[in-house]
Amino acid sequence: MSLALGVLVAQTTTTVPTVNVQSKNPILPAGNEILWGTVSFFVLLILMAKFAFPAVRKAMEARTERIRNNLDEAERVRSDAQQILADYQRQLNDARSEANRIIEEARQAADQLRQELVRRAEAEVAELRERNAADLRAAQERAISELQSQVRTLAVDLAAKVVGANLDRESNLRLVDRFIEELNATST
Repeated sequence: MSLALGVLVAQTTTTVPTVNVQSKNPILPAGNEILWGTVSFFVLLILMAKFAFPAVRKAMEARTERIRNNLDEAERVRSDAQQILADYQRQLNDARSEANRIIEEARQAADQLRQELVRRAEAEVAELRERNAADLRAAQERAISELQSQVRTLAVDLAAKVVGANLDRESNLRLVDRFIEELNATST
């Protein structure tokens, strides 16, 4: 637009007959140049005010809005990231506490199992000792019984040999049994 206006101004200045009027001041332009310059300036100013400035203002407002939206979006994303980080840390802390709880429960279960196994082992040892003591007493009683029987038989046989005549076997056995009982009474 301004180029067409410049061409129009250039054509109009060339078609106007020039008057050989010399201006009084060499710095001051001629009157028609000031007129056409002023008209061109205002036409250009009006065109820019009508078309260029609103477009520039609209572009600047759009850019400002876009920057504001980007800043808001960045703030929202940062807030979301902080929330996600807080959630992650909370979940991590929950997982750690859960792992510690599970480890503690496993430790307690292992301790209870160990105590139970120790109790069972002690019970088995006590039972085994009692059984062994009972077996030992039974074996001792059998051995004593067998020994008494053999001593009785030997004593009767020996007494028969010493006396030379076989006395009544039943009375001899009673005599030996009484002697063994006296021995048992004095040994306990």
